[in-house]
Amino acid sequence: MKSRKPSIPYIIWMVVFTMIPIIMIGFTAFTDKNGNFSLQAFTNAFYYTNIFVKSLWIALISTAICLVLAYPLAYLLTRMKESTQNTLIMLLMIPMWMNFLLRIYAWVTLLQDNGPIDMMLSLLGIHSTYIGNTGAVILGMVYEYLPFMVLPIYTVMSKIDNGLIEAAQDLGSNNFTVFRKVVAPLSVPGIISGVTMVFVPSASTFLVAQYLGGRDDIMIGNVIENQFITVGEWNFGSAISMIMAMIMMLLMMLVRKLEERNKEEK
Repeated sequence: MKSRKPSIPYIIWMVVFTMIPIIMIGFTAFTDKNGNFSLQAFTNAFYYTNIFVKSLWIALISTAICLVLAYPLAYLLTRMKESTQNTLIMLLMIPMWMNFLLRIYAWVTLLQDNGPIDMMLSLLGIHSTYIGNTGAVILGMVYEYLPFMVLPIYTVMSKIDNGLIEAAQDLGSNNFTVFRKVVAPLSVPGIISGVTMVFVPSASTFLVAQYLGGRDDIMIGNVIENQFITVGEWNFGSAISMIMAMIMMLLMMLVRKLEERNKEEK
């Protein structure tokens, strides 16, 4: 009989850092400041429906752009020599070694008025405001989370058996047909993983919108952070967090259903 001792630290970690905080947030969400049962916090959360929708919309756009950029990049990486692949992957990961906030500050410097981008475009007669808008928020999202889309797709693509590709070519398939019939279907698990890893943090983050967005670019993460840190309304902040968590869980369940359907079709 196998020993279960190695799983004990994992169980302790899950209980202390996952289960207990979730229980505390759930308790706070369903009570008022006096500790009495109340649904008022959830009722108040409906006034932020537009922010919920906008957060999900920005996250969806950011995820779609990441997918469009990451998929061909991951495919090209798998076609290169192994040494070249390792070098490019390292270059892709180097920015991730820096602090998240530091990377956002770098974009603030680049996009601000009279910043490097503004000065270069001004030489071409183009002058505009590149920060404090939804476009800047999406740009920051794509920059921050693009590696999380590239790596899962690249990992799955690199494991595709070359024998399948060669067999398709031997049967007369051209490169486009091989890609459409072999590579694309087999890379779906990587796409699903990448979409999940990008969409979930994009929908709940607040730092990108806080530093790159404007007044109309408040995301639900900003509301949660404001309720906990600034206003001190922990009950309301917990209720919004619970609603956001439930939305993410439903989306994750949908993604899992799509993944299971993809496996059944194979």
